[in-house]
Amino acid sequence: MDYIAAAEERLVHERLRQKINEVNTAAQSHLSGVQDHIEFTLQQAYFKCAHECFDRRKNKEEIGNCVEHCSAPVINAQNLVENEMANFQERLSRSLRVCQDKFETAKVQGGGNNAMKDLESCVDMSVEDGIKMMPHLAGKLKTYLSIKD
Repeated sequence: MDYIAAAEERLVHERLRQKINEVNTAAQSHLSGVQDHIEFTLQQAYFKCAHECFDRRKNKEEIGNCVEHCSAPVINAQNLVENEMANFQERLSRSLRVCQDKFETAKVQGGGNNAMKDLESCVDMSVEDGIKMMPHLAGKLKTYLSIKD
């Protein structure tokens, strides 16, 4: 019986990995426009601005300050995306920990097979909620970064 339970648990863990991959795919899909804006539009503006900083009439400190000023929009945008994604990941992680806690409690109480099904159901709901959140997160970032669709 333990062998069957272990096999079922491995199967559930594989399904969990698939669900996490779904979230990652959704994040990449919804945030590709934001990443493109940072990597191309903002980076291009940075390099143009930084290029203008290199003037023989300026000393090294002035050039350094100028280049630093030029990099601020890119750094701010990257930090914003990183912070928003960290918050999203933390929310999803908390939700998945609740699922795991429910599963562990059900196992201890002898829920066995139902515990696995409940875990899968809970994870499915958490992942779907996360995926549903992606368009809102992308919209928030696009608004903040003034990205037009």
